[in-house]
Amino acid sequence: MLKEFKDFIARGNVVDMAVGIIVGAAFTAIVNSLVNNLINPLIGLFIGKIDLSNLVLTVGDAQFKYGLFLNAVINFIIIAFVVFLLVKFINHFHKKEEKPAAPSPEVQYLKEIAETLKKQTDE
Repeated sequence: MLKEFKDFIARGNVVDMAVGIIVGAAFTAIVNSLVNNLINPLIGLFIGKIDLSNLVLTVGDAQFKYGLFLNAVINFIIIAFVVFLLVKFINHFHKKEEKPAAPSPEVQYLKEIAETLKKQTDE
């Protein structure tokens, strides 16, 4: 069982996943800083409030903190856009070479006929 666990941990996929999670956590901190320190103040200029996280709708005793929700939506959009750009950038360098499609049986048959005729005329 210990050997199986060692083999599992040593697999490339597990290590790649761990690196992705660590980099993703660090990237999330950068995006949060971007949203909280740059984008939210810019949006706040247009709606008259600098800090979106303080936007609250109070109904009776309930408080709906829609400013925090807006921050989460903005974070998601930024992360999704950056991941899109990253995948697009990576795909640009990893263009797959398209393999020509296999000829249809009819085309193969016609080629065989043409080759047979060519051999007969060469003799």
